[in-house]
Amino acid sequence: MKIIQLGETDSLLGHYLAQIRDREVQKDSLRFRRNLERIGEIFAYEISKTLRYQSLEVETPLGIATTRVIAEPLVLATILRAGLPVHQGLLNCFDFAQNAFVAAYRKYGKGNECDMQIEYQSCPPLEGKTLVIADAMLADQLFSTLMGDDVEPRREFIIEHANEVVNLDV
Repeated sequence: MKIIQLGETDSLLGHYLAQIRDREVQKDSLRFRRNLERIGEIFAYEISKTLRYQSLEVETPLGIATTRVIAEPLVLATILRAGLPVHQGLLNCFDFAQNAFVAAYRKYGKGNECDMQIEYQSCPPLEGKTLVIADAMLADQLFSTLMGDDVEPRREFIIEHANEVVNLDV
């Protein structure tokens, strides 16, 4: 897993993040959603740099041109409603991707403890595909499962998904 810290350098991303954090901008729901969509487009551009590409010959009005295109099928996953603007930004760039959706909410317990409750999920088969998680709550839950201190959820995840592994880098 490669983690890219986009916020560590000055860019347009920082500008959009500042706006969505601003209380006044948050009152303008259209601008808020559009900024989230723009952030999704920036994410897509950055993600595109990490994907596998292949050469493709295309016929242009002037002849044959060789170009590079993404060589791996993608599935974009998000949580319904909350994650849709970022998902749409990714889809604007990866318009060939399949989609996965989860209907979920945070359930708060004692203190600051919080669990993600999943009510519905829809996902195409993931075998041989790259999954892009376009939602912080989903990504955090998956990261906690795979990288957290608690071994049992990680073991259960590995057992459940072991047959889906196509490429394993140890």
